[in-house]
Amino acid sequence: MRTLAITQNITLDGSIEMLDDWFDPQGGNDVQSADLLAELHRQDESADGLLLGRRTFEDFRGYWPQLHDDPTGISAYLDQVAKYVVSTTMTDPAWSNTEVLAGDPVREVAALKQRAGADIVCTGSIQLCHALIEARLVDEYRLFTFPVVQGRGRRLFPERLQIPTLRMQEAKSFRGGVVFTRYTAS
Repeated sequence: MRTLAITQNITLDGSIEMLDDWFDPQGGNDVQSADLLAELHRQDESADGLLLGRRTFEDFRGYWPQLHDDPTGISAYLDQVAKYVVSTTMTDPAWSNTEVLAGDPVREVAALKQRAGADIVCTGSIQLCHALIEARLVDEYRLFTFPVVQGRGRRLFPERLQIPTLRMQEAKSFRGGVVFTRYTAS
């Protein structure tokens, strides 16, 4: 079975909703660094699927394919990776290597995990993440904690949800102050 990993950028106060300018996807702000980008690429090597909700997919599609001189390599990776977008309304994703998952998200993702392949990474997509977490389909949480307090915004874990034990598998800090932690579900 494939690993389903939620990868999120998160503030010190636990927000994953980017309401302020604390995150720059191309690494142009002070807290992102070459060592952080190298970690992102290391993780990309073990994944062949990107899972997104419709809104996050549309944000990605409106941004990344338009970059022709992307020094980070993220745009090139996103163009070639298999993308899965959960949507009951989208018929033509208009981005290469994209499959629309139009049924029940929990069943669709459970079936996707059964297909042959490497890791599937879900990022952004707060509503989708909440559904997958509540259904206990998530195998790993990969969190990039930014040294910022936003003071508001939606959180990764749904209100009142409890997960008694997560096991830390890895922790790294980067020059810009970002800390990466990887947890597996028990």
